[in-house]
Amino acid sequence: MPDLPHPAVAVALPGTGSDAHFARRAFGSACAALDIPFHPVDPDPRRVIDSYHAALDAAARSGPVLIAGISLGAAVAVDWAARNPGSVYGVVAALPAWTGADTTGCPAALSAAATASALRADGIDAVIEGMRASSPTWLAEALTRSWRTQWPDLPAALDEAAAYRWPEAELLSSITVPVSIVGTIDDPVHPFTVAQSWTDLIPDSELHHITLDELGSDPAILGSRGFRTLVPRRIPTH
Repeated sequence: MPDLPHPAVAVALPGTGSDAHFARRAFGSACAALDIPFHPVDPDPRRVIDSYHAALDAAARSGPVLIAGISLGAAVAVDWAARNPGSVYGVVAALPAWTGADTTGCPAALSAAATASALRADGIDAVIEGMRASSPTWLAEALTRSWRTQWPDLPAALDEAAAYRWPEAELLSSITVPVSIVGTIDDPVHPFTVAQSWTDLIPDSELHHITLDELGSDPAILGSRGFRTLVPRRIPTH
């Protein structure tokens, strides 16, 4: 547990194609229970990573930041924490998808690139229709909202995510702040083996596991599982 009694602010970074609305559902209630000021970031689809860095840089001016990231947001969170340890209270890394700069086999990167290509070829209505037919209802609703909000810049945002260099093992091993990792045991896009690997590599880390059904039933499980080992006050579990 960190020596700091309380983070000054929590910043939530959504995953690829997602938005602040889902990040708020994932982490907002945990922050409210802990009286932590909360800032869910809406990514700028024209410059996703830069917009995440800008939000973290701004938040750090007020004191130690608790960073909560999902998938791509988790990768950005641990990378920023490794480079700015004096500004970080701790990290919740939810649904990590890959390790290392070579993403040729990364399901999340391949999915992002394929979706970007389909959007350019077929348009957003057709792609959303196909996505809804093959996705759980909770995910379909979340992505329909965020994709339409980020259109017409969504393909560029997905291409940026597909090309993102995920944290190398060396960087993960260098992280000095506490990290709480939440992995899904049944999600092929975010393999649980990656969450296990991150836990093995990051010195001060703890692994929690959930299922996709649990996440779909209540996204707040990411906050309740992730925050409770990082901050002194216990919050309700799911």
